[in-house]
Amino acid sequence: MGINTVPWNRWRWGVLAPLYDRVRFFSRQRRRSIGLLDLKSGERVLMVGAGPAHDLSLVPDGVHVLVTDVAPGMIARARKYGRTGVDYAVMDGADLDLADGAFDAAILHLVLAVMPDPSGCLREVARVLREGGRIAVLDKFFADGAHAGVLRRGVNAISRVVATDLNRRFGDILSAAAAPVTVVRNEPAAFGGYVRILILRKLDSTVAASSPPP
Repeated sequence: MGINTVPWNRWRWGVLAPLYDRVRFFSRQRRRSIGLLDLKSGERVLMVGAGPAHDLSLVPDGVHVLVTDVAPGMIARARKYGRTGVDYAVMDGADLDLADGAFDAAILHLVLAVMPDPSGCLREVARVLREGGRIAVLDKFFADGAHAGVLRRGVNAISRVVATDLNRRFGDILSAAAAPVTVVRNEPAAFGGYVRILILRKLDSTVAASSPPP
């Protein structure tokens, strides 16, 4: 994976933590994404790559949240919220040290386009969800089937090292994950549909066993 490794991500997001703590990206879209999860009091929610955890303010009261991020600096800033019913852990989203079926829902906001192994992350999140559990994804996705030109590939070669991959396709991520999930909602959120909100649901074991890979 070259420079795009977990230690590199831990370092770079730690450096960027002060910026992310001050700037809130896509606030309206985040609210919409979490609202579509229809979270209920008593449910357990996993936030992967939560950064300084601005999304906590959008989660209804009574919902228990585990906030995770690969960068200790991000988790340190997330802790300042001091909200009850919240736990924090430094954790790689593609290698979750969590039990199978432990959560009712998961929030993946601006995560899949920046981490080294987005398919591994989606697969791990599906593993720790109960059957019927929901996933909210908000991120930048290149259109499935579209081909990046030379200029876009050149810009992306720099962007993916510094911050984010501009050319990831959600269809590719989902297919490689081979996870027992299905997309129940896929809507444009910003920039002409480049930023999208997707809601996924984990299939029950009987459906997953009889369904071909996505």
